[in-house]
Amino acid sequence: MLIVTSNEIPGHRIDAVFGEVMGLTVRSRDIGSQMLAGFRSLGGGELPEMTKALYESRQEVMARMVNEAQQRGANAIVAMRFDTSEMGTNWTEVCAYGTAVYVLPLGEGEPGATGQSVYLTKTAAEQNSRPAQPAPTHPAPPAQPQQPTPPAPPQQF
Repeated sequence: MLIVTSNEIPGHRIDAVFGEVMGLTVRSRDIGSQMLAGFRSLGGGELPEMTKALYESRQEVMARMVNEAQQRGANAIVAMRFDTSEMGTNWTEVCAYGTAVYVLPLGEGEPGATGQSVYLTKTAAEQNSRPAQPAPTHPAPPAQPQQPTPPAPPQQF
């Protein structure tokens, strides 16, 4: 899945628009990490526990957004954004959203084509021009009958 923050993808033509897709999670901070981060914040610098939690949240919402886009038939997401907000004192909402689209790479000689899109169209054309693999001419070996599994012995306590 190609995901960009721009409204267009250089070298590609948007062929279909499936609408907005998003992934959302609301996380609570565990008290241990929150207290440790509170002590670390006294000295300044990065709070690794909070960084890890935010990173994991972003990965989760991205996966949810991609899943929704794939279910709609998209192969790309444009205008992708993240949004975060605090909900109460211990909850954080993380959202990823964008527009699910179907894009086609532009071929050589098409206005707006890029080196990457030309490569993609040539690769796709080569794969489509290859002859299909012939089916094997020998029959498959017969399946071996499954042996019944003996019952497990009773457990002693």
